[in-house]
Amino acid sequence: MISDEIQRITAQLPTGVRLVAVSKFHPSEAIREAYAAGQRVFGESHAQELQLKHEELSDLQGLEWHFIGHLQTNKVKYIAPYVTLIHAVDSPRLLAEIDKQAQKCGRTISCLLQLHVAAEETKFGFTPDEARAFLGGGSWQALEHVRLSGVMAMATNTDDTTRIRDDFRRARRFFEEARQQYPSFTELSMGMSDDWHIAIDEGSTLIRIGTQIFGQRQY
Repeated sequence: MISDEIQRITAQLPTGVRLVAVSKFHPSEAIREAYAAGQRVFGESHAQELQLKHEELSDLQGLEWHFIGHLQTNKVKYIAPYVTLIHAVDSPRLLAEIDKQAQKCGRTISCLLQLHVAAEETKFGFTPDEARAFLGGGSWQALEHVRLSGVMAMATNTDDTTRIRDDFRRARRFFEEARQQYPSFTELSMGMSDDWHIAIDEGSTLIRIGTQIFGQRQY
């Protein structure tokens, strides 16, 4: 059951680590079941699906929506009024658009820089050097309606746990380096259903788990 899995996972989380229940492709009824078990943070990766669920679940108090997928700039306006955290800011252009749409809503939206540390070139994000250059340039600090709160990273899609751990360590090193200069950096989002234990070992503060909680996608 969904509630059993949530309780089993959360019982293993150290202090300071939060679970993002990845509810994409699962119905609102499944989210309600997870909510009843005490889960409050849910991750979605399609703006239209998130919009529908936000409307269907508007009666749930204290629910946090996190956007965890690749976000197109033309979709930001649909989620800006209510999204709590955007995990995958992969370009200066996207961050500027989030700021623009947040201003229209009278909000400040927390965001994470997506760091590309995996072997696959298909993954989005800044390389560590690109992220250093972007942060050092300082243009983002003029954006008044976004708050850069840390880093998100995905490990290489492999069974090689040594490679996975190395990827997460690279991300953590960058995060620790950035946190020394930018006090707003407090979140390190790493780890999914197959590698979250390693991610926690390597300093993750947010783990993103879907299949393990909800089962295989339903639509």
